[in-house]
Amino acid sequence: MRNAAELGPIDPPTDPFASVPLPAPGNGRKAQVAGLPPGVSPDIFGANSQQDAQPGGGQGALPPVAPPPQPWPMAEQPAFGGQGPPERPPSFDPDPPRRGRLLPVIATVVVLLALLAYAVPAVMMSGSVLRGTNVGGVDIGGLTVTEAADKLRDELSAKIDKPIAVEADGRRQSVNPAESGMELDVVSTIEQAPSGFPSPVEVWRALVGSTDLEPKVTVDAAELSRAVEKLADTLDKTPREGRVYFKDGKPAYVTPREGRVLDQEAAVKAIRDAHLAPRTTLTLPMVTAEPKTTLDSVKEALAVARRALAGPIVLTNAGREVLLPVATIAAHLTFVSDGAGGLEPRFDAKEALAGVESDLIDASQAPRDAGYDVVNGRLRLVSARKGRGVDDRKLAAAVAETVASGGSRTIAVELAVVAPKVSDDEVKKLGIREKVGEFTTEHPCCVPRVTNIHRMADAVDGYLVRPGETFSINDVVGERTAAKGYVPAGQIVGDRTEDGVGGGVSQFATTMYNAAFFGGFEDVQHMAHSFYISRYPAGREATVFWPSVDLKWRNDSDYGVLVKTAYTDRTITVSLWSTKRYDKVESISSAKRAFTPFTRETSSDPKCQRMIGGQGFTVDVTRVITQGGKEIKREKKTTIYRPQKDLTCTGG
Repeated sequence: MRNAAELGPIDPPTDPFASVPLPAPGNGRKAQVAGLPPGVSPDIFGANSQQDAQPGGGQGALPPVAPPPQPWPMAEQPAFGGQGPPERPPSFDPDPPRRGRLLPVIATVVVLLALLAYAVPAVMMSGSVLRGTNVGGVDIGGLTVTEAADKLRDELSAKIDKPIAVEADGRRQSVNPAESGMELDVVSTIEQAPSGFPSPVEVWRALVGSTDLEPKVTVDAAELSRAVEKLADTLDKTPREGRVYFKDGKPAYVTPREGRVLDQEAAVKAIRDAHLAPRTTLTLPMVTAEPKTTLDSVKEALAVARRALAGPIVLTNAGREVLLPVATIAAHLTFVSDGAGGLEPRFDAKEALAGVESDLIDASQAPRDAGYDVVNGRLRLVSARKGRGVDDRKLAAAVAETVASGGSRTIAVELAVVAPKVSDDEVKKLGIREKVGEFTTEHPCCVPRVTNIHRMADAVDGYLVRPGETFSINDVVGERTAAKGYVPAGQIVGDRTEDGVGGGVSQFATTMYNAAFFGGFEDVQHMAHSFYISRYPAGREATVFWPSVDLKWRNDSDYGVLVKTAYTDRTITVSLWSTKRYDKVESISSAKRAFTPFTRETSSDPKCQRMIGGQGFTVDVTRVITQGGKEIKREKKTTIYRPQKDLTCTGG
């Protein structure tokens, strides 16, 4: 077979039918066109096909030159019995236009460039917070999540944790967010920020714009409410309630007045909202608060208070009776709001009965607290028992009704079963084992003041002072009255002595003070006599006077303290039983100094009592406490005595 090179160049036909030879003219039969299949008529090439054939043409002749292509005659009448000729296949253009070939290429390049424009920055940004991300003015774009969290803690926390200045009615305070339960929630804040592999939109925003996020904070509602409550304590001008009280045994009153208080609910919201805002002074809302009492109710209560002091109240039980003096009524009567704008009287019967209840109840019926007796220098447990006592709640209601209505001032008390205040188990757990402090003073026999000393000794005998409790003579004994068995005796009033009910009990106070002194207990309150009395140790004595002058000492040990008293016609002894804490407690007194001379006077007052003159002076007393061979405490107190005048009575 020959190849194309041997045949020479071949011009491709414009029309595939142009190379087909047509029959020669002049033959009665149709000439067979070379190259046509048998039975295919050359008439299909048209009437002019013979004229168009080349001269000398025949079967071996070259085909005529093809005419220029003509448009297909679409509008001609159909031949071949009314049907159109077979459709001519569309022409084939082996060389399409250049522009048509370039468009797909350009589109592909554009798509590739777009993908690269997204993919390159996206890959660079992946694994970090989207660039251009700001949280509260802090740029964290491009940082890893850990780096962004650290930056927010360092820069943003410092901003939003600054104190918030607040103002209300012209008064300024500040709120510390960290102490008010408000803090930056770094985790929740970071979770808002776009990170990871960014989307095309995020890449575009990172390149041409920014992402601004609000910080997330956590708020402990309870802590914030407590902080606002504390703030209210400093900002509130609470309404002043009207009240009635007793001053120096006489009724006094206070008129009601409205106040201005913080609207705490609104303040909580305002402070929470201001946490993320720029720091400026925040104005908090205040509201007017009306008092619960009215002026009319104060006036009515004042009238009741005056009736309450019209005279003493007598308490009776089974032929026994005790007197509640006017001073006792005033000391334990108060007026409280009734919830409807008025004031009603309220009487503290339990306190008023202290020291007098035993006079209303037979000792065999009274309840008994567990305690100890001292027998032959050893402690013996005294078991507790229930008993009968005054129903103090009913007595309180009866006294309030009496003073309110102005009725009878004699009240028959009602009794109730009363449990002991101290059980056997409680007293056993107090650790009372041995004597830790004791002191004795002497006095002349058989004078009125001795009766008062013994009466006070009986009132405190067996009293238990629990750990941390402060013992007070005035609280335990109460007012010294005739109803309690106290009698008139000499006592110091100003710069003179005169008789008064309960006089002389300062000797008991001095004895107890020294017992507590050597027991190593804390001195809370004591007052020396104004001038020196020779039967007491200088600088180590105490006086009491109802209700203003008291002796108080505190049981600062881990054990209970049992107070025991004993007396004779000429002595009074106070001993304290507990567990020893110290090896030794000693007293060191300085020399007396700074003497001041006394004066001499005469008096014709029928109540005058002879006084022997004595110099005034100053003295120091130091208590030294030793434990384990080492001094662990040293306390010094200075006492200044005034001179005692020499008074001669001339009144007969």
